[in-house]
Amino acid sequence: MSLKIRKEAALNYHMQERPGKIEVVPTKMLSSQLDLALAYSPGVAEPCKEIAANKEDVYKYTAKGNLVAVISNGTAVLGLGNIGPEASKPVMEGKGVLFKKFAGIDVFDIEINETDPDKFIHIVQSLEPTFGGINLEDIKAPECFRIEKELREKMNIPVMHDDQHGTAIISGAALLNALELVGKKISDIKLVVNGAGAAAISCTKLYLQLGLKKENLIMCDSKGVISTTRTDLDEIKSEFATKEKVKTLKEAIKGADVFLGLSKADVLTEDDIRSMAPNPIVFALANPVPEIDYHRAKQARTDVIMATGRSDHPNQVNNVLGFPYIFRGALDVLATEINEEMKLAAVHALARLAKEPVPDIVMRAYGEEKLSFGPDYLIPKPLDPRLITTVAPAVAKAAMESGIARKPITDWEAYHYQLLQRIGVNQKIMSHIIDRARKNPKCVLFTEAHHPRILKAALTLTDEGIARPILLGNRQEIEKLIAEHNLDLNCPIVDPLDDTTKLEKFARLLHQKRQRKGLTYRDCLQLMRDLNYYGSMMVETGEADALVSGLTKDYPKTILPALHCIGMAEGVKRVAGMYIIMNSKGSWFFSDTTVNLNPTAEELVDIIGLTARGVKFFDIEPRIAVLSYSNFGSSRGEVPEKTSAAVRMAREKFPGLIIDGDIQANVALNTSLQQENFPFSALAKEGANTLIFPNLASGNIAYKLLMEIGGAEAIGPVLLGMKKAVHVLQLGSSIRDIVNMAAIAVVDAQLHEQDNSVR
Repeated sequence: MSLKIRKEAALNYHMQERPGKIEVVPTKMLSSQLDLALAYSPGVAEPCKEIAANKEDVYKYTAKGNLVAVISNGTAVLGLGNIGPEASKPVMEGKGVLFKKFAGIDVFDIEINETDPDKFIHIVQSLEPTFGGINLEDIKAPECFRIEKELREKMNIPVMHDDQHGTAIISGAALLNALELVGKKISDIKLVVNGAGAAAISCTKLYLQLGLKKENLIMCDSKGVISTTRTDLDEIKSEFATKEKVKTLKEAIKGADVFLGLSKADVLTEDDIRSMAPNPIVFALANPVPEIDYHRAKQARTDVIMATGRSDHPNQVNNVLGFPYIFRGALDVLATEINEEMKLAAVHALARLAKEPVPDIVMRAYGEEKLSFGPDYLIPKPLDPRLITTVAPAVAKAAMESGIARKPITDWEAYHYQLLQRIGVNQKIMSHIIDRARKNPKCVLFTEAHHPRILKAALTLTDEGIARPILLGNRQEIEKLIAEHNLDLNCPIVDPLDDTTKLEKFARLLHQKRQRKGLTYRDCLQLMRDLNYYGSMMVETGEADALVSGLTKDYPKTILPALHCIGMAEGVKRVAGMYIIMNSKGSWFFSDTTVNLNPTAEELVDIIGLTARGVKFFDIEPRIAVLSYSNFGSSRGEVPEKTSAAVRMAREKFPGLIIDGDIQANVALNTSLQQENFPFSALAKEGANTLIFPNLASGNIAYKLLMEIGGAEAIGPVLLGMKKAVHVLQLGSSIRDIVNMAAIAVVDAQLHEQDNSVR
């Protein structure tokens, strides 16, 4: 599915709260005069003296070893051209975000106002003392070739122009696997390349290293086939000139086994595809519109294997599969460069990973029931959590074997764990949920459509294809707000007062459910004028798939109507509320933080069961700590006794669950403390990722403190135990909070639908 990006949304995203997408965060404590004295004067003098005596100690005492510069002069920004260094900065910040998200690498983006290659090279070379690696970006050809070549020769740190090598590495892996599927050898194929820019040249050079024969290659530029008969070729293009007697792409592609396009939209026709050899391989990588539409190519030839640069088709050639992990591996062994051996190692690692069984977490993230090596799955998906532990080690090993690693890795098992710790795999929680939601968006009902934030969130949900919003409330008021805020929003609006017959029907249904709970029909008719009651009944009767509310109302006023109209899931005795707490160190699940005031040990067992199921909803295996002010009986009192009893009962009821307690919060999270003092703990090896609080007060206080003074982000509360998808917002939630909760509601509704179909 292609996302609709609105100008206003993109601009707001970049300027909201704090302009830009990146910040610098201290990694050491700065809370006392001693901390400040150690961080700066006079303490900072000590590491300075050590580095002066041995320059390599800069990696020991500073962030250089995990710091990459993303550098551009803005002369060839993807899809925008020569827009200058200032205008390229949002792209470079974005590249930095990807480095951090996928590989835990810190980035300073540097935009240089210089187009002279010699001066540009001099500037970048002078930055070597600061950075562990250099990622060159969006520099126009042919200057980019010389710039990268000379910087690699002059600098003693990894340098890579991703526009050249990123696409080459990813498409190289896809090519190897595609050729394996069709039973062809790379040395035998005829390859036609359309485009002669940085990426096309680099791809072709890499394919030659993989075994392509130069005499089997035809490259085209905007003037036609690059042949030995042309007199307008520069040194770089001349290297790929063919002796074949063809002049146009249409002539060249006849009988070709493989087409690689890095040019412009719609230069290929269905007839061109039909003229290719049996089982043709077409990599149409122009973005956003490929050289030939995916569906047109498939209709022209049923035997074609296709890859594009788009996320809405199979086999997306996306550079994010490569550059974060290539630099990660290079940095971790202090490689002096990124050489050809390392690039080829990345190619083969990606190709191998695509042949391995795909984890459920990846299939769920992309809404695929079956995903396995084949024509529609040549390379891994960008959200595959195995990429960092597959590509980075392969690159690191290649650096070691080729003799350019200054810090070889000796314990590969420990390195595997360090890689996972660097990125905090749980930070991808919402990415997975949103991608799952997009595969099968559901109708999400908002009962507070009179609030502008809900309307803006509804627009985002529509544009991103996450959900199909339904707005509940006074029609005139909602339409007025949409107009006032100039929102291009076209969602169904349901006004209860438009249809008194339905209002009465819902009142009768509620009366049937609550007549033995003291409610008269007149009471139910009055309650149905409350939008949360009306909305809950819409979900109960199937007019909506999920309900999201709570932006302007207290938690009980949102949850009680849902409990009355919809009720709890079969076998559930109580509901609970769970928050996802995220910071730079990772993600944790807090429960129960919103519903149960002071649960008994037996009630805690129910909460533990609901929470374990809720954590698994996010494709994470729960490691549960039942919290107390005691550690395994070190103190006596109601809370330690209750929590230890709950753990005993939970182990009996849920065998196989990783759980322990009573335990203090810091001990539950600190594996070193546990291994030293409580090595018997079930949480001693990896620590807890799920915290069960002994009462509502402790859980509620904990997550709110973390949000306000701990710098944590909270998603939730995720309501656990309902019969249908109902989720409650925090008071004053932001637009992104609302979007996240709606995505959770969509996936919850998908799972309810699956459960009902099984029954």
